[in-house]
Amino acid sequence: MKLFNNTFSTIENALNYSSLKQKVIADNIANVDTPNYKAKDVSFKAMLDSSVNQAITARTTDPRHFTFQATTENSAIITQQNVEYNDNGNSVDIDKEMSNLATNQIYYSALTDRINGMFSTLQTVIKGGK
Repeated sequence: MKLFNNTFSTIENALNYSSLKQKVIADNIANVDTPNYKAKDVSFKAMLDSSVNQAITARTTDPRHFTFQATTENSAIITQQNVEYNDNGNSVDIDKEMSNLATNQIYYSALTDRINGMFSTLQTVIKGGK
């Protein structure tokens, strides 16, 4: 019997995504007045692909089979190149960044509530329902 299912690792990957997005948003807000700074964003698809690649394990029975390799590079951060909101070449839209920050905070709170509930349930099971 498997005690822990994939839910814990899924939530962990989601928390990693939220943490990276928080760092990128904070960098964008910090550089709102920096000349020629280009805003960055986190690609959910790239994070999902990276997570799936790490989860896949394959057993090859023939040397002609393809091998599966997890990607280790952080290709999830993308830079917005052809956008300018200010005359100094900066592409950070502070209203958009603040909206993204609030959305990410709500997402992070939902994830932490979910994992806290899972640990609370596990603790109840360990104590025998008391």
